[in-house]
Amino acid sequence: MTKLQTGTQPNRWRWIAAAWCAGALFDASQNVLIMRNEGRHHSWLPLFVTELALWLPWALATPFISRLAVRWPLVRGRLARSAGVHLAVFAVLALGTEAWSAALQVAFNPWGNRKPPQFVSTFSTSLLYQALTLLIVYALILTVAYVVESRRRMSRQTIETARLNEQLSKAQLAALRQQIEPHFMFNTLHAVAALVREQRNEAAVSMIVGLSEFLRRASEDSGRAQVALAEEVDYLQRYVDIQKARFGERLQVTLDIPAELLGARVPNLLLQPLVENAIKHGISRRVAGGAIRVSGAAENDALRLRVYNDGPLPPPDWASTRAGIGIENLRTRLRILHGDRAALDLHAAGSDGVEVVVTLPREEMNDAP
Repeated sequence: MTKLQTGTQPNRWRWIAAAWCAGALFDASQNVLIMRNEGRHHSWLPLFVTELALWLPWALATPFISRLAVRWPLVRGRLARSAGVHLAVFAVLALGTEAWSAALQVAFNPWGNRKPPQFVSTFSTSLLYQALTLLIVYALILTVAYVVESRRRMSRQTIETARLNEQLSKAQLAALRQQIEPHFMFNTLHAVAALVREQRNEAAVSMIVGLSEFLRRASEDSGRAQVALAEEVDYLQRYVDIQKARFGERLQVTLDIPAELLGARVPNLLLQPLVENAIKHGISRRVAGGAIRVSGAAENDALRLRVYNDGPLPPPDWASTRAGIGIENLRTRLRILHGDRAALDLHAAGSDGVEVVVTLPREEMNDAP
């Protein structure tokens, strides 16, 4: 991204310089031709150079006006304030450019007037006759700036969407790969066989259905970057039910998410990888097992989801393991979706517990994305 920005800046300046040079050449040539047509045959070089130089302040001010257009857009809700800012800037620019124009005319007398021009009269006359033209020029710069910014924003959104889709696909494939590994499938099918031997057919069928639904959800490519928190909780519950068949009483999972938060928008495949890490790198390493608590709470405009387990602390090289990579992938997805408004923090909780806290902007699924 840094290289792209570095390469774009000189290109922007070249385009600005080219556009203003073309406009200034046209204006200067037009004035020289008008002068010739009126039968005024004094040296045209001072007039041509002066007319070129008149537009220099506007060329230099164009990048500033472009940034101002982005900072103060003329949109509903901010129209009056933004218009006031732009009018104030336009007034300063108009006064400055016409003062520059008057100074050039006093210095070079480009029109060849017998009576040398005076600064005050030249300035006031030029400002009176050029005010509308300068306003049109300012509006034209704003329009071009809005068009360029709109295209840049669309390009950025396209790139971010592509990156998000890539991250989502990786997460889905990783989830599928983790769940269909032989060890996981062996323990799940072993638990199903045990239920059949005990003639607990309904429980066995329920586990098979749960496994089928879990694998279907992991493998489906819906393309949705975000889902309702209720879907994530349901998906997590299916995963927990299967893992409980493996760990039995060694695994205790508590879900504490208020019903009013279930409609919140969250990244797809968010909770299950966090709980999977807690089981794999925490609970499974303890003979006595342990407990996992998944909770959610609304704090002002933020949604905080916490996954706690009382397993051992991660090893020093945890960040370089697959678990650390998984957490970094989640951080990347959060950053793409919400920028600085989202965060994922992993820290020790108590003497031997670990907690992951995910902070998201609180948005409902029926809100505009």
